[in-house]
Amino acid sequence: MKKAAVITPLLLLLTACASNIPYEIQRDITDRLITINAARAQTERYEGQNVRWGGTIVKVENRENESWIEIVGKPLGSYGRPDESDRSLGRFLVRINGFVDPAIYRENRDLTVFGTISGKATGRIDQHPYTYPVVTAKTYYLWTEYYARDRRPYWYYHHPYYYPYYYPYYRYHFGLHRYYW
Repeated sequence: MKKAAVITPLLLLLTACASNIPYEIQRDITDRLITINAARAQTERYEGQNVRWGGTIVKVENRENESWIEIVGKPLGSYGRPDESDRSLGRFLVRINGFVDPAIYRENRDLTVFGTISGKATGRIDQHPYTYPVVTAKTYYLWTEYYARDRRPYWYYHHPYYYPYYYPYYRYHFGLHRYYW
């Protein structure tokens, strides 16, 4: 009975720490690193190779049986999440079997994909012609959005000497006394 009392909380703790991020996304299990620009330049050479790339979604196009997502490639950080940098590694297209909802997979969301290079496609970025390497997705992960939040502590705003509430001029000329004093 005592063993069950000890083992049960440990099992619950371990399952709570489990991640829903696919293993291929968390770990780079490719044999060698293939960059987006290298795949752009020599697509035939790298065709059929596994890659793990990620970045920011630019556009989603749903076709009859598959979805194509255009992504601006970015360096991958911990667990395969694209960095929040302005550095672009180039663009690539992801081909996913089935329907992908463009309201969920919308512009400026981060996506990491693990799949094989399956060719190239030509398109335009504004007026500039561009050749995209195409990745057929085996697995992919849409990251949650970052929310900007104020990182000042709670007491910062409720301290009696907080700027707008301490000085009588601001309190009475802007009507703040009605709410706080």
